[in-house]
Amino acid sequence: MAYNQLLASRISNLMIEHQLKIEEKKMFGGLAFMYRGKMCCGIIKDHLMVRAPKENYDQLLKQPFVRVMDFTGRPMKGFLFVDPGGFQTDDNLWKWLKIGKSYVDQHI
Repeated sequence: MAYNQLLASRISNLMIEHQLKIEEKKMFGGLAFMYRGKMCCGIIKDHLMVRAPKENYDQLLKQPFVRVMDFTGRPMKGFLFVDPGGFQTDDNLWKWLKIGKSYVDQHI
């Protein structure tokens, strides 16, 4: 399964810009970004996948362009899909990347 390489480049550049060391790993048929050894976000086709802390999960689902990650046909609690309209600007993309980072920071 292909993933959006432009989005991958944007994520990598933002992580570097904010001095976060990441590792890219192919998984879920797309690309995952590992921060501190744990997945914080990823890309499946053109969709951003984000790990979200439990306490923010339901609130984040109410935001535009956001839905439960369900690429296997079963919802995966704690994972969100953000459609491209939700990360058109780097500021919007960084907002989602920070959410994934906060998930990892809470689980280390």
